[in-house]
Amino acid sequence: MAKARNAAHAEEKAEVEVLFAEAVKSGELAKKLRALQASLEGGGRTVRDAIGPVHSNTREHQTMIQNIDRLDAHIEKMLEPGQDKGKEERIIRAGPNKVGLAEYMASLKRVERALSQMTATNLRANQQTIGDFNELLSEGSNRLQDLFKAALLEDVQKVEPLHFITKELPFPTIPPEKASHLMAMDRFVSSPSARTASFNQRESPSIRIYSDCRGPYLVNTLQSLSIATISTSKRKNQDEPYRQGTSAIGTYGNALEGLFLAELENITRIFPREDWGIALETTSRKALAEFAKTLRELNMHIKSNLTTDCFLAYEIIEIVTHIAHRFNQATGDVKLPFADALKPIRETAKQSLPDLLEDQRRTLSSMTTLPADGSALTFTAVTMTRLQNLTAYPKSLSSILTSLGDGNWNHPSTINPSNSTTSIPSLKSLDVGADGTQLLIHYILDTLETHLSTLDARARMLYKSKAVHGVFISNTIALIDRMIRTSTLADLLSSTPTAASKIDAWRKKGHIHLHGRLARTFLRPLRRPIHKSKDKDAIKEKFKLFNSSFDECVRRHKELSGGMEREVKSALGREVGNMVEPLYARFWDRYEALDKGKGKYVKYDKGQLAAVLAGLG
Repeated sequence: MAKARNAAHAEEKAEVEVLFAEAVKSGELAKKLRALQASLEGGGRTVRDAIGPVHSNTREHQTMIQNIDRLDAHIEKMLEPGQDKGKEERIIRAGPNKVGLAEYMASLKRVERALSQMTATNLRANQQTIGDFNELLSEGSNRLQDLFKAALLEDVQKVEPLHFITKELPFPTIPPEKASHLMAMDRFVSSPSARTASFNQRESPSIRIYSDCRGPYLVNTLQSLSIATISTSKRKNQDEPYRQGTSAIGTYGNALEGLFLAELENITRIFPREDWGIALETTSRKALAEFAKTLRELNMHIKSNLTTDCFLAYEIIEIVTHIAHRFNQATGDVKLPFADALKPIRETAKQSLPDLLEDQRRTLSSMTTLPADGSALTFTAVTMTRLQNLTAYPKSLSSILTSLGDGNWNHPSTINPSNSTTSIPSLKSLDVGADGTQLLIHYILDTLETHLSTLDARARMLYKSKAVHGVFISNTIALIDRMIRTSTLADLLSSTPTAASKIDAWRKKGHIHLHGRLARTFLRPLRRPIHKSKDKDAIKEKFKLFNSSFDECVRRHKELSGGMEREVKSALGREVGNMVEPLYARFWDRYEALDKGKGKYVKYDKGQLAAVLAGLG
């Protein structure tokens, strides 16, 4: 048993020793592992520190290589545009007529695009190709300009403007399909690259070509109307005033407007919006210059015949002003310098108003004789015709009178042409509102006052008879009143009560001279009182005095009536009857029994007197 226990103890001891030996080995191994781990970690750090820069440089090298590859590919791509130079050169050298406009334009656009790309790279290898492409663009642009011009010249034969004006037809324009082709050509020849290639960066060559072609067309088409305007404005009898509408200026203006509108329609189809104004201005320049030249010649004619042809100036102002406003309204911000052409005419029209007043003062003051029978002057009818004609141009006169200022037409020295501007009157200034109407009325009334006061002064000096003086003034007023009532002056002056009162005041002045004589002759005997009703001799004497005075008055009236206007004769007869009949009737009723019907003292009974008085009218 003991041996058995000893054997088991020895076996367990041996196992313990084996386990202990293994534990010692495990500890040593752990130490070695920890030492190896520390060594590996240190070595790793050393390796990382050593190979880190190498790794980084390798990545940069790889990126650089990739960039070089990309750049190389880009250079290859940039060099590609020049590779088809031969093909484009063949197309451009052939010209648009051979290859067709569409293909020609496509080739030019490809060259333009390639040139833009090569210029952007700035590679020395492309410089020769760039130069060649610039030459191609220049040649292509020149060929397109020639084609642009040739296409325009197909439609520049002058037309007859009266055909379109009288039939109210629009003036012809460039066909839409052709305008579309012209637009395509303009877009290229006006492009920055084409201008650079042609060393022309300031102006669009297509606008210059267009104006060079279309400008003479406008001038040639309008030439006949310019000649007609001058010939119709210069009348054979320069003593007669200009009659509205007899000059061809209205037709000339309408043709000018119609042609310019048609030209603007062409321009809007061909050129970009920013070029519309300059294209129209350069194209219409020569036509406007010819129009201005025509107006200057008319102005010289008007100034030489101011009192008769100032009305032509007023008409021109209205026509040109309306054309300018209609054109500006139709075109918006595209305007033409109509005002420059109108300025000389406007200055002359402005000066004409005080000159008309001065002309009548000068004419009337220089008269050495007046009609012996007191009849109205022909010059009074001339003056009234002038005033009637003024009412035909209310818009232009409203503008002119406003610029003169109320009453300044009586003081010509205050008019300063240097204060005028070249601007077209505004629509507001051409509206004949209350202010414009009142100014025109003031001018007309000042003209009438000047005329009548000057005439009255001459009559006082030249007539010895107050009766003839009275007939003369009355006749003048009758003529003035009749010419007012039978014209547009009536409507104009009816709006101002002072007009009628001023005319009535002058009418009374004329009648006073006649009535004064009447009172001194046959009315005075009838008004002298008789103190004794039975004083038969005094009554008989009154009848005798009345008879002789009345007969003399009737005789004198008949002598003067030959020169009386019918209105004066009728009005004077009524006024004499109104004064004489009531007074004589009362006297006759009281004393006619004295004559006992024998007619020895009483020559006229009431009926006979009424009949004679009725005959005076």
